[in-house]
Amino acid sequence: MFEKLRINEHMEVANYKGEHVGTVDSVEDDAIKLTKSDSSDDMHHFLSMNDVEKIDDNRVYLKEDARIPEGLGNKAVLQNS
Repeated sequence: MFEKLRINEHMEVANYKGEHVGTVDSVEDDAIKLTKSDSSDDMHHFLSMNDVEKIDDNRVYLKEDARIPEGLGNKAVLQNS
């Protein structure tokens, strides 16, 4: 198990394939708060700490079955174009 203290502001969050999902804004209790700029609806979204597979360098990797809210990461880039 990883330590949530290793998750810091501005770290990249990626899915299990390494694709960009978002950027850490903060850690609140047992959730990762993502920046608004990574969402198509310009709102903060949260990911559960239970969805984190590992932390490597400056990147948080999510599990394959992680619940990722719609409109984050690469989807947001496409929708905002």
